[in-house]
Amino acid sequence: MTRPLPTSFSVKSFGCQMNVYDGQRMAEMLEAQGMVAAAPGGLAADADLVVLNTCHIRERAAEKVYSDIGRLTREDGTRPMIAVAGCVAQAEGAEIPRRARTVDIVVGPQAYHRLPAMIADVAAGRPALDTDMPRLDKFSALPARRRVSPSAFLTVQEGCDKFCTYCVVPYTRGAEISRSWRALLDEARALVDAGAVEITLLGQNVNAWSGEDDGGRMRGLDGLIRAIDRVPGVRRIRYMTSHPQDMTDGLIAAHGDVETLMPFLHLPVQSGSDRVLKAMNRKHDVASYLRILDRVRAARPDIALSSDFIVGFPSETESEFEDTLRLVQTAGYASAFSFKFSARPGTPAAAMAGHVPEDVMNVRLQHLQAGITRGQLAFNQRSVGIATTIMIERDGRRPGQRIGKTPWMQSVHVDTDAAMGEMIDVEIVSAGPNSLGGVVRRSAAQAA
Repeated sequence: MTRPLPTSFSVKSFGCQMNVYDGQRMAEMLEAQGMVAAAPGGLAADADLVVLNTCHIRERAAEKVYSDIGRLTREDGTRPMIAVAGCVAQAEGAEIPRRARTVDIVVGPQAYHRLPAMIADVAAGRPALDTDMPRLDKFSALPARRRVSPSAFLTVQEGCDKFCTYCVVPYTRGAEISRSWRALLDEARALVDAGAVEITLLGQNVNAWSGEDDGGRMRGLDGLIRAIDRVPGVRRIRYMTSHPQDMTDGLIAAHGDVETLMPFLHLPVQSGSDRVLKAMNRKHDVASYLRILDRVRAARPDIALSSDFIVGFPSETESEFEDTLRLVQTAGYASAFSFKFSARPGTPAAAMAGHVPEDVMNVRLQHLQAGITRGQLAFNQRSVGIATTIMIERDGRRPGQRIGKTPWMQSVHVDTDAAMGEMIDVEIVSAGPNSLGGVVRRSAAQAA
């Protein structure tokens, strides 16, 4: 049965920054096809096409997709064309339309450049499922960046070869692939032309990026950062998410050498127990991880550190969990993300013995998050009284209020009429666990 081609669309992304980037690129691609974005916020069920760009890291994230699919049927019984993209699409493939018959398109994260063609297939009454993972540069098939926010994402690397025992990424995103030097520098320039002043380099293991520069020399992520630093208009550079195994000497040195590289490092450790880390196949122990932090701090003493933690990994003991609490205190994180272990089908950890009861995981997670919050508040309180530069990113809750980011990724509320993307000097006057308060600093000429 044929259907009309959609003229409006909505893209909802779940999960990591990589998915946010992919969602933005899909939206740009659909706009390039002449479609109009529906009003942002929530599920725009009145759009002709709804793209659910999914995450498969945790069980609840996957189940939420099916919940959203069910909510897309309108009161009159009609529904939009529905596309499920991303990692759930890759992992479950043809099972999705069998489980949710209203789904029209299933497309994996390495094939979403084919979305316009798949929409045409659905309109013509043909099936539309693509979960191939070709080693081709899908990015070359995407439209040029024409309009972005002042802080923009740039995917430099995809996939993972580390095979942590709890993680589905190697199966849903494939092997590690680095985009080319020239393509990345071209896109960085295009992002600046489209309005970006801050560029965040993304990858499942972003510091595994490598490639040949224009002179044929092999470079690592530090070389790419130094090249992007030379792109006119780039004022801030960040990168995430990193793996401790790929923190090279050059990358650590870049934190001290490159002025635009912000003093913030997200370096997941996952556990404070060496036995648990070995069971996770993390390829580092606590001591080697702390040595990396020491070296990074030696290169950039004011750096803010962040991490990820999993509580309740199979057979984790109370003593091993307490090791994680001690690591949080020792490392002095400015922020961190923590999660209960979620068994993902097909991963080695899902088949391990000794799964920790849900109520025990709940208690451990609460204790861990309390420790993280204490560390985050202490870090923020040390900021009170300092003068720094923030980049305005969005409106605050009150009229005349803006929210900007410090170099250390802290959100600052300030009364100002500065434009989005503008850099302004502020003094930090208050601190909470999640944000700071600031006042605009006046220049000597203004004070006179």
